[in-house]
Amino acid sequence: MSKLVLCGKRLSMKKEIHPKYHKIKVVMTDGSEFETRSTWGKENDVMKLDIDPKSHSAWTGGTQKILDKGRVSKYNKKFADLRNKK
Repeated sequence: MSKLVLCGKRLSMKKEIHPKYHKIKVVMTDGSEFETRSTWGKENDVMKLDIDPKSHSAWTGGTQKILDKGRVSKYNKKFADLRNKK
């Protein structure tokens, strides 16, 4: 058991409060895979990603669709006078 000294007092670390840290396999969207350590799942579980840096437009620099749903157009209509007064 580890002992921690703080302000001259010896403190013990609590047992059994930390999640288990173990090896898992991560499978990317293109089928490539790698092994890492994680607290997710159990030992030797496989995490299959739906989105990863190889496919998501935030990393690849692709275009994103912006769904307005009227909010942007309402904002532009409300504040159009402020923008045109310059």
